[in-house]
Amino acid sequence: MTAPTANGFAETSPEPDLPTLRVDGAAPLTTETVAALRALCDRVEDRGDRLVVLHLSGAHGPGWADDLTVALVSRWERELRRLECLPATSVAVAHGDCGGAALDALLATDHRIAAGPARLVLPLVTGVTWPGMAVYRLAQQCADRAAVRRAVLHGTPLDTATALAGHLLDEVTDDVPAALATAAARAAGLPGAELAVRRRLLFEAATAGFDEALGVHLAACDRMLRRREEAS
Repeated sequence: MTAPTANGFAETSPEPDLPTLRVDGAAPLTTETVAALRALCDRVEDRGDRLVVLHLSGAHGPGWADDLTVALVSRWERELRRLECLPATSVAVAHGDCGGAALDALLATDHRIAAGPARLVLPLVTGVTWPGMAVYRLAQQCADRAAVRRAVLHGTPLDTATALAGHLLDEVTDDVPAALATAAARAAGLPGAELAVRRRLLFEAATAGFDEALGVHLAACDRMLRRREEAS
């Protein structure tokens, strides 16, 4: 597996043809960072991969936000949303502390593995937490509201036990290849388009009213019944 590049990203190939990206949360967010994630999403959409893996590590250091602009952050968030909606299962592997871009990416994936002890850390800028979309995703996803409040208001890291209890991490393992093999086996059983539909239903469930949700879910059920008939 290759080491991170200077901008924090390097595409790697631990298995033949498996799209993989390494994200260094200690590195500043740059246009190269955005381009690397865009290239990964392009590949998955073009080639129909069933599984994408992100290896995540590193928390912010001094000067992390020195060159940030709202335009750059907006482009980054658009690519994260693409990752979040890919027609493929996305798996994050967290190595130690994860902050900055690494935390952003982890919160946009389907399945999160910690390779040993890990902490989720919101970046600090001028002594206060960065108010990016990681705050939104933490609030949407974490079952431990008090832990999120401490993280957002005071910058308190979410340790492994807290992240597991809050469902921000799915498992901790010292055998990452075996965990990825299990994830790959699960991903093989569901077509990417169907995965994307179910993910969208989950996203919309928190805000859609019953009547609005009913139509969308009935359409998804109809799609599945048609697929069953075509397969028989």
